[in-house]
Amino acid sequence: MNPRFKQMQSLLDSSKYFKLVCGAGNEDTEEVKRLTVLYVLAGAKGLDVSANVDVVKACMEGVDLAFDLAKGFDIELNIRPFIMVSVGMPGDHHVRKSYINLDTCLKCDLCIPVCPTDAIPKELIVIKDKCIGCGNCSAICPKSDIIHYEHNNRELASLLPACLAAGAEQIELHAAVADDTAIMQEWQLVSEVNPNGHISMCLDRLHLSNFSFEERVRKAKEIAGDRLIIQSDGYPMSGGEDDFNTTLQAIATADVLNKAFNMKLRKSKNVLIYKNKNEVNQLLSGGTNSLTAVLADQTGVKFQGSSLGTFARKIVKEVVDDENFYQDLALIKKGYLIAQDLVIANIGKPTL
Repeated sequence: MNPRFKQMQSLLDSSKYFKLVCGAGNEDTEEVKRLTVLYVLAGAKGLDVSANVDVVKACMEGVDLAFDLAKGFDIELNIRPFIMVSVGMPGDHHVRKSYINLDTCLKCDLCIPVCPTDAIPKELIVIKDKCIGCGNCSAICPKSDIIHYEHNNRELASLLPACLAAGAEQIELHAAVADDTAIMQEWQLVSEVNPNGHISMCLDRLHLSNFSFEERVRKAKEIAGDRLIIQSDGYPMSGGEDDFNTTLQAIATADVLNKAFNMKLRKSKNVLIYKNKNEVNQLLSGGTNSLTAVLADQTGVKFQGSSLGTFARKIVKEVVDDENFYQDLALIKKGYLIAQDLVIANIGKPTL
């Protein structure tokens, strides 16, 4: 067995896996590098980035810098984080970019402050590298014919091997669209490109019924076997707030998967109990925040790790955006301590 695969599975089995989601559509290499530095120092063992070679390289640089800085902060880092590249099916919101029709735009500027990545400047020409396709801009726009989306059409057969060669070790497919046949074709490709590492499928119940959700997991399992990770995406890209309501759907989606795959019926009492070994590795995502693990514990929902994007980026944004980031070690410490509180809230004290 690949030693890194074994290491990753150990993190999942012990529920000590925290993944920072930089964003499948986030191609801002400098932001990715800075986020990586803070969250690696904080104990994150997963780094989810756009399937872009330059972004992967920036993430690798951030990991190296975090390891260099760790000694000065009296942090012992023993496990090098796993870099995962995210791709998506045409139609999935994680891999779309917005653009504004300036001919019909009302110039009300309502879209500017709601963009979580500052991708909309005052000129209203969307900065593509920063846009993550969250939909906040179109949701607040007063008219329906102003903001539109274009989807990335990438040749995965050549792109994914290049990302793996640059340092990525895992691949995630965002598959929240209805076309099962097309998804499984792409999933087969993902599996073939990365035969010795974990591969993740991101699914939500906004677009799938519980039955369709379970069937897609079964099909994904048939192809990936023990390499499979399901990222149960409760309410995609909704984690801006830190409350129970925001994270509720992540727990509910995880519960659906557990009851279908990771639990069994205890006949003597006619109740469901967890199996000794999980059939499917599962990460919580979509609205995840500092209260996710609390709600999971209150409801008895088990999980193998947490994936945090919107909220994780939001709480360190001031630090990441500071022009003195690399020169001010106190600033970096401030940022990683903020991030560390979030990591601990989700998985307890991390395995460094």
